[in-house]
Amino acid sequence: MRVAIAGAGAVGRSIASELIEKSHEVMLIERDLGAIEPETVEHAEWINADACELASLEEAGLQGCDVVIAATGDDKVNLVVALLAKMEFAVRRVVARVNDPRNEWLFNDTWGVDVAVSTPRMLAAVVEEAVSVGDLVRLMTLRQGQANLVEVTLPETTPWAGRPVRELRLPTDSALVVILRGGRVIVPQADDPLEGLDELIMVATADVEDEIRRTLGSTGR
Repeated sequence: MRVAIAGAGAVGRSIASELIEKSHEVMLIERDLGAIEPETVEHAEWINADACELASLEEAGLQGCDVVIAATGDDKVNLVVALLAKMEFAVRRVVARVNDPRNEWLFNDTWGVDVAVSTPRMLAAVVEEAVSVGDLVRLMTLRQGQANLVEVTLPETTPWAGRPVRELRLPTDSALVVILRGGRVIVPQADDPLEGLDELIMVATADVEDEIRRTLGSTGR
């Protein structure tokens, strides 16, 4: 997979290194010539260009990329990059970094964003997840805000303990994806029993999150 990353700061370089380790082809686009440091990510293609300029992106070959990641520290730049990538170059997948949570509402399909990654929200979610038992925590927004990745940690004394997954009647527009139990990652099967302190990772629309809370807070009988 060919991935273009706009912004070669610490975040952009870290993403590039991770993707290269997984055998993806990565192009880093950076406007500031002083920030061009090929030795920091040796196997990436480095481009000195303004990612907000259509001609620069065309010259860089953005049309040949499968994914574009707008990872600069400026939300305005990330929105412009996302819009150009999606509307002008028809890039299949566009991921954009949200620096200021107040701007998060802008990062949607109107601006060409498929997935918005808000560092402040993710850090808050991690803290919340670490201390919240029995409540639903939203970890990430997926697919232009149409669905969310959410997590619920069952209380140690949950009435669901010992009952099989098939009895967990989740609402329409939601799905249990994985169960985290201690150090194990369990792909749930119908007959798998639930246990107290299980972390249930689900995909769900925002409309059904309250119903999920009610379902997991009851015995379901």
